[in-house]
Amino acid sequence: MPEGDTVWQAARRLHEALAGKALTVSDFRVPRYATVDLAGRTVLGTLPRGKHLLTRFEGGLTLHTHLRMEGSWKVYGTGERWRGGPAHQIRVVLGTADRTAVGYRLQVLELLRTREEERVVGHLGPDLLGPDWDPDRALANLLADPARPLGEALLDQRNLAGIGNIYKSELCFLLGVTPWLPVGALPADRAEKLPPLAKRLLEANRDRPVRQTTGLHRHDLFVYGRAPRPCLRCRTPVREADQGDGSRARPTYWCPTCQTGPAPFPGPPQGRPARDPHHPG
Repeated sequence: MPEGDTVWQAARRLHEALAGKALTVSDFRVPRYATVDLAGRTVLGTLPRGKHLLTRFEGGLTLHTHLRMEGSWKVYGTGERWRGGPAHQIRVVLGTADRTAVGYRLQVLELLRTREEERVVGHLGPDLLGPDWDPDRALANLLADPARPLGEALLDQRNLAGIGNIYKSELCFLLGVTPWLPVGALPADRAEKLPPLAKRLLEANRDRPVRQTTGLHRHDLFVYGRAPRPCLRCRTPVREADQGDGSRARPTYWCPTCQTGPAPFPGPPQGRPARDPHHPG
């Protein structure tokens, strides 16, 4: 599922392409809105809210979309070939005189009154990239269920909005704890660092084409997707296991040496490996 910075970038592309312009094309390819025609309405803008996108039109209408796992918005110029996927995956097309926005594989697509936006995003916690960001409230939300594993609490958008599976793993690594550590067991000094650290990571990446959390030229991420390669800090093989139940289970990565706390299986039986002095850490 896309992270908050990815959704922020999608909102910016849509806003820059459509805002302030009248629609010349309005093509909803879902049965519920097959007869809807917004042509002639001016697009007021698109804004992100956590992982949700809200595109507003004159007349008090909002298009609410969510990318989920496979969705995307692509913007094309006049005469440019559409490359986002086959035609049967297109859910909506919004066009102006010089730009066309095409929504592919959008599992959430809802047209509502702008005054009703809170109905679809009002449950979200403070947005890491939004004007409502409140680190104290975000931390209080996380600590409200102290027995809950940290990784699951971070993914719950009701606590704070914008963290996905990649940032979950990276944040836990940077805090030095496993994603299975109960939130209430997180040391107080690290708990206080969590909300501002999460905000810094997303802000640093909202303008980058490739997400980066390490600050290292050769490596973009510390642990996510790296199993069973060596940890960048200690050379212990990075491990992977699913976290969560059923359809909510997500692949989770951690270093059994650098991160303390419970895990699905124990760390390396031979203890901490020798550190490579030439390896970044």
